[in-house]
Order: sequence, then structure tokens, then C-alpha cells
Amino acid sequence: MASKPDEPPSADILAKIADYPVLDRDGKEHNFQDLYAGPDAAERTLIVFVRHFFCGSCQEYLSRLSSALPLSTLNSLSPPTSIVIIGCGSPDLIPHYATQSSTPYTIYADPSRKLYADLGMVTSWVLGEQPSYISRSMPTLVAHGFRQILSHLFSGLALKAGPGDQQGGEFLFERATRRVSWCHRMPGSWGHTEIEELKTILGGKE
Repeated sequence: MASKPDEPPSADILAKIADYPVLDRDGKEHNFQDLYAGPDAAERTLIVFVRHFFCGSCQEYLSRLSSALPLSTLNSLSPPTSIVIIGCGSPDLIPHYATQSSTPYTIYADPSRKLYADLGMVTSWVLGEQPSYISRSMPTLVAHGFRQILSHLFSGLALKAGPGDQQGGEFLFERATRRVSWCHRMPGSWGHTEIEELKTILGGKE
């Protein structure tokens, strides 16, 4: 059963998934908990789970989020915060995704989708109402994604971006407690938390 959209995961769930592997752009495994509680982790880490690696909507979201909350702003927040991205496709597509989304945030992959499942994120073909972070029409976004698929036909990665019905969400981890202080699960493909709301939650709204 999926969790309520804004209900933080329990301590039991977090203990269960702590050592789940995520893959970096080189295919190297990292324990999930190292992203928010490892030696290099910030005091707070916002982990943004995105949809498949060819999703134009998520790419536009990350592009706008990266402009609104650059690394310099995140470092100056109280407490200092980092943003980490996790997708559900092949780690070989991470460099492509970073370029398409124009993001400096570190990106990992969970092709098994075990994190997505245990953290209560849903699978759905629901689109939802167009949010303010999307400026392009749905046909334009679909065409953009299709072009990305075509560009990877000969690399063998065209079908390895992740399932189209997998939705993501945002989880704010506190390093000291190793707990989630706030979260949101996407109900549909256009369901990321609005950027202005995120800025307010993180304390970065002017």
C-alpha cells in the first residue's frame, strides 16, 4: 500500500533501506544512507526522486530548481543543505540527464526501484494539472523525450531510462537524526513540489 503523499517514512522503513545501493555515473555502488548521513553529507539533504531519464518535465523542473537554489545558496542556508537527485533508469544515462537538466546536483540511479517502492512512491499514468515550473506544452515535452530516445538507439540505452509510469517525490533528510523531516510523493507526472514552496521549506525564500 502506498504511503500518504506527505507522510514521512517510519524509522523501520529507513532502517530497511539504509544500505540499499544507488549507482553513480560510473556505475559505482553507494549505500543510500551515505547520501544523507555519510562523512561528506550536508546537515540536511533534499533527495529528489525523478521519473525516467528522458522525462522532459522532470528535466525542466531540475533546470528551474538549479537556477532557484544554486549550490552557493544551498551552502549558505541555515543549516547548510545539499540536493541530490535519484532516477530510476540506467546509470549510464546520468551524464545525458545532467546535461539535459542543466543541473550541478549530484545524480544517482536506482534501476531496481526498491527505494521508490519502499518509500511509498506510486506508479501511475496520471498527468495532473500543469504546474508553474512547466513552460512547455505536453506535445512539445513528448517530442523532446522522443528525440532523446532516438538519440540513444545505437547506444543500447534507448529502453533503459526507466518505466514511464514510475513517479517520484522529494524527501528532506536530517543528518543528525537520519530521519525525514518533510516529504512529498508525486501523485502524477506533473506532481513535483512547486519550487517556491521548496524554497520556503528550506528557508531559502527571500
